[in-house]
Amino acid sequence: MDDKLTIFIALTGIAVLLQAGVLMAMYLAMRKTTNDLQSLASEVRTKLMPSIGQAQEIMAELRPKIDVIAENVRDTSTTVKAQVQRLDATVNDMVDRARLQVIRADELLSKTLDRVEHTSEVVQKTVVSPVRQISGLMQGITVGLEFLFASRRRNGANRERRPVPQDEMFI
Repeated sequence: MDDKLTIFIALTGIAVLLQAGVLMAMYLAMRKTTNDLQSLASEVRTKLMPSIGQAQEIMAELRPKIDVIAENVRDTSTTVKAQVQRLDATVNDMVDRARLQVIRADELLSKTLDRVEHTSEVVQKTVVSPVRQISGLMQGITVGLEFLFASRRRNGANRERRPVPQDEMFI
């Protein structure tokens, strides 16, 4: 049993030494990484910090100008919005007026056409129909008289009957 205990203690000692070696390697790696990070941080401080300072100075100089630009854009957008609203109202007014004028013109045209149609009917009834009737009556009288005179001539002179001219009819 003593041999086993000695082997166990030897193995435990080796494990502790191995663990100490691993911890030492970790310490050295961490130390090297820390040194690298410190050198990188100091390099960043020396190179980047002046740039950050300059950027802050530029931003400090530009801030009032940017504020003025933002205010001008806000004022301009307000003015443009008001002008667009006025233009919209004007266009709507013009469209409404144009629509009313088109309606008035349509009504005027409809009334005019109705009056022309009515006048045409009145002229037809009061002028054309009586003229046709008178023309027909005159034509009948003319044919009757020609027949009467032609029959006398036929009896006395035996002449041919003349046809009634149709071209003289009034329309």
